[in-house]
Amino acid sequence: MAPQISPSILSADFARLSDEAKAVAGADWLHVDVMDNHFVPNLTLGVPVVESLARATDTPLDCHLMIEAPDRWAPQFVEAGAGSVTFHVEAATAPVRLAREIRAKGARASMALRPATPVEPYENLLPELDMLLIMTVEPGFGGQAFLDIMLPKIRRTRELISKHGLELWLQVDGGVSASTIEQCADAGADVFVAGSAVYGAADPADAVRALRNQAEAATAKASWACDH
Repeated sequence: MAPQISPSILSADFARLSDEAKAVAGADWLHVDVMDNHFVPNLTLGVPVVESLARATDTPLDCHLMIEAPDRWAPQFVEAGAGSVTFHVEAATAPVRLAREIRAKGARASMALRPATPVEPYENLLPELDMLLIMTVEPGFGGQAFLDIMLPKIRRTRELISKHGLELWLQVDGGVSASTIEQCADAGADVFVAGSAVYGAADPADAVRALRNQAEAATAKASWACDH
């Protein structure tokens, strides 16, 4: 699969979300960080804003739920217009049931792991998912520095995906920029969330194109991609 770029509106101007969504119209996804001030120490936005965004842009919405009780709330984000919904396994009560419900409602089901959460215990869950998100910072705030100690975890995850022959997207979120995206692609990621690297640029659309070009070049040379 070709690398995909998902700009995070957490770094956008919340007073101009419709315009900010249009500014990255060439992106593959628009990443929407939903935080509840319980699972993470920050409060952002919820279902009504997602509904409004879905009407304002043709770019599919990639909702990352950093919230408690995702089993209750995740289906509502699908109904609000999200094309992909990510829940944190640390917060989910029944991750398999939740993934199946998200899929049944018509969205891609994704599961996120905090930096300290290992992937290996969830190997048997991977076939239930469309995407796995490896957090490369602690969730809760934008603009954090990339944790390069997550690169081995990305590699292990890609190995598990290959082992089972899955068409599972591997997303990274946190500190992704021109200086880190190639490392992530080389390790096995193929979906990249970028916040300040896109919305902090003079031309967000150009930043998306540049990041995609970097990811494509790194993927073309990566051993994991050459094996396919």
